[in-house]
Amino acid sequence: MTASANIARHLAIHAATYPRQVAVKIPRGRRAGRIKYLELSYAELSAEVAAQRTRLAAAGLRPGDRTLVMVRQGLPLLATVFALFELGALPVVIDPGMGRKNFLRCVARSHPRALVGIPSARLASWLFRDSFRSVEIRVAVSGSATARLTVPGAVRPATAPEALPRAPGDPAAILFTSGSTGAPKGVRYTHGQFDAQVSMIRDTYGIEPGEIDLPLLPLFALFAPALGLTSIVPELDPSRPSHADPAKLAQAILQETVTMSFGSPTLWGNLAVYGHRAGLSFPSLRRVLCAGAPVPPWLWESLSTLLPNGELHSPYGATEALPVATLSAAEAAGGTALATRAGAGSCAGRVLAGNTVKIIAPVDGPVAALADAIELPVGGIGEIIVAGPTVTLDYEALPEATAAAKIPAPGGVIFHRLGDLGYLDADGRLWFVGRKAETVHTVRGLLYPAQIEPLLDSHPEIRRVALVGSGPIGCQRPCLVAEPVNPELVTDSAECRRLTRDLRQLALRHEHTTQIKAFYFHPSFPVDVRHNAKIHRLALAKWIDQGATGFESDPKR
Repeated sequence: MTASANIARHLAIHAATYPRQVAVKIPRGRRAGRIKYLELSYAELSAEVAAQRTRLAAAGLRPGDRTLVMVRQGLPLLATVFALFELGALPVVIDPGMGRKNFLRCVARSHPRALVGIPSARLASWLFRDSFRSVEIRVAVSGSATARLTVPGAVRPATAPEALPRAPGDPAAILFTSGSTGAPKGVRYTHGQFDAQVSMIRDTYGIEPGEIDLPLLPLFALFAPALGLTSIVPELDPSRPSHADPAKLAQAILQETVTMSFGSPTLWGNLAVYGHRAGLSFPSLRRVLCAGAPVPPWLWESLSTLLPNGELHSPYGATEALPVATLSAAEAAGGTALATRAGAGSCAGRVLAGNTVKIIAPVDGPVAALADAIELPVGGIGEIIVAGPTVTLDYEALPEATAAAKIPAPGGVIFHRLGDLGYLDADGRLWFVGRKAETVHTVRGLLYPAQIEPLLDSHPEIRRVALVGSGPIGCQRPCLVAEPVNPELVTDSAECRRLTRDLRQLALRHEHTTQIKAFYFHPSFPVDVRHNAKIHRLALAKWIDQGATGFESDPKR
């Protein structure tokens, strides 16, 4: 008999092998300045999963049921998702904070039969019943992140059934994209793809059972039980990660001797700034994984000095394919960060074993077969496509989007079009130059944000910049939008004109930025809801086209 590929089996294995190891720690206040945690061992977490599975089965959930998960991060999320995996049901996970309209559209498209949710989520399912019309079963979950279904010290009952056997190709979950350059889409994952992710992440970064993890994205907490880690639930609002208090995150790292953490460049940028100001370092950290947007050159150096015994890594990928490639701080320091500052784009690193990456000539519309695509040589900028064991095959209920994003290849291989543009260099490294949808099409040619912005973001009064195009494709006017460190400056015309002159002087230093003569100032860039790191450049372009006040450089100065 073939062994089951059910991703939930990893929890059972670790509960049997390391029953007393702490599986998860959930904050529940402070005492004498220290964070207090609810601690659950692997045996206790397995018992929680079994109890939740019993409740779900008693409510009528069946294998294959799509189940909308609307619970708090921490114990409710872990217990619910792993119970659904064990049952063979499909968790449907939608990002909080994407806005009511997008959220309700995602719910309706995924057709969940069941909802497992906190009180406000269950109330919403009645208030917006049109979007929730497919829901037949509602299972209550406490709004507390530390609420238990079992007593302390409980172990999984000997009579509790094992996880339902699943084949690698059986559906496991539906996870939604962040919608950074379009409407969020449901990505269908299989148990085999989750398994491949676990193996690839473990092997790439040398992760060992017993390590202590601080996942700053709730979904990444689900990897911890599969990897045998102790997961520390962070004190942050998942719908507003950029607003997390870096002092609280730093305290968790130091107090719990955290060895690894995953978070966005925004989160780790805030932590790096705080760490330097507070005179801290994080000696227990062996690795930091930073993804969700390109790691800016300054962060490679700034964070590395805070990790005396560890290293920063940036995995590259997307919800539909993760991880694809990875870059380490050592390689960034060896030259890629300087190249980014010189206009080369952002280095995504080396393609991981098992993945195949190709660069093809950009195409609007579907590509029926790989043979129809034109593969570009080394250095040629084009669409990045990838095939591999973690590449998902389709979107939920969106056949046109699936056709546009997937390219069939011989042998049943499927390539995913990442929606990114980039190139492969002579050393085999992958470089990212920008989202295809965010390329600026001027009369003089194409401009790519990741090659332009690092040349113009060095002004000490500017937090970050974004290159956008205004007007019709083919004759767009390249515009630079700047977010000042002090957002109040955007209302001061004299200050904006002064900064415009400064930015124009920076633009004149590089041949391919001399055509940028229009400058805009925005108090707070629109960003993605998941990481608060990806800039919504299309939203900024719309803001300009709708009449935002811009400043032209003075040719006499």
